[in-house]
Amino acid sequence: MTMPGVVACAAYADGRRIRDVPLEDVSEVLREPGPFVWIELYEPSEEVLRVIQEEFSLHDLAIEDAHRAHQRPKLERYDDALFVVLHTVHVTADEEVEFGETHLFVGARYVVSVHHGPAVPYAQVRARCEATPHLLSKGPGYVLYSLTDFIVDQYFGAVDLFDSRLEKLEEQIFRDGVSRGTTERIYDLKRELLRLKHAVAPLIDVTNRLMRSDFEMIPAAAHPYFRDIYDHVIRINETVDMLRELLTGALEANLSLISVGQNEAMKRLAGWAAIIAVPTMIAGIYGMNFKFMPELEWRWSYPVVITVMVTSCAYLYRRFKRAGWL
Repeated sequence: MTMPGVVACAAYADGRRIRDVPLEDVSEVLREPGPFVWIELYEPSEEVLRVIQEEFSLHDLAIEDAHRAHQRPKLERYDDALFVVLHTVHVTADEEVEFGETHLFVGARYVVSVHHGPAVPYAQVRARCEATPHLLSKGPGYVLYSLTDFIVDQYFGAVDLFDSRLEKLEEQIFRDGVSRGTTERIYDLKRELLRLKHAVAPLIDVTNRLMRSDFEMIPAAAHPYFRDIYDHVIRINETVDMLRELLTGALEANLSLISVGQNEAMKRLAGWAAIIAVPTMIAGIYGMNFKFMPELEWRWSYPVVITVMVTSCAYLYRRFKRAGWL
């Protein structure tokens, strides 16, 4: 009977799948010379993890981390086992980026993967490994490479999506003008890029150690494969840094355009205020109702005053128009 949270549990020998194994019978398989076990778990219960711990004598701290999740990407060694934490990235059909977490226990004759949160099913990784028995025969080290390589490759899709979103934001900024919604989208993209940066940056150290360290569960022949992953991680990290710099530039450009727009509005308001001030001043003088006023008894005083107001306003309007204020 399959225990809750157990996706797959199979034994492999000479690069080929021998049979599926119940979780509680793993120790019997390991008594046989040669085969290794590959177990895949998805958000397992504490009970399942305790069974795993008993079968492979795993460290309490590693089991605790695997159960609680929310760990920083890292590589640790407990006695004769490696414990690797990787953050996963998944781009949905709706072009949304979801983050998850995968913990890997790797020993000389076993690989246990524990997945938390959204992730692409790892069945295709298993199928790809089983399709290359000459590589799968390298043992758990090659399985560790395959899972790590698959997880890192998912980052490229997220980077491409963020790059596309940045291009659209730049078009909106310089073509459609500025808006509060554009600023909010810039900050949302910066937040998602920061999460991706926190997932990618620690992988540089993890993959570098896997590429250079002499772990007995990783044969020397597998080091070039991890070097390839290391190169991918470096490229992704550099691309994320570039996108963050471009996004910062886009935010600054957006804020600059907002400032320019505000200055243009202030110039228009100042221009119209100056134009309105002239008739307001003249009308204010004649509205004081003193007994002795300029041209008060003159027949043409009213038309002349109106003409002066209109002429002055027209002159100021023309000068402000030429200056680009209106």
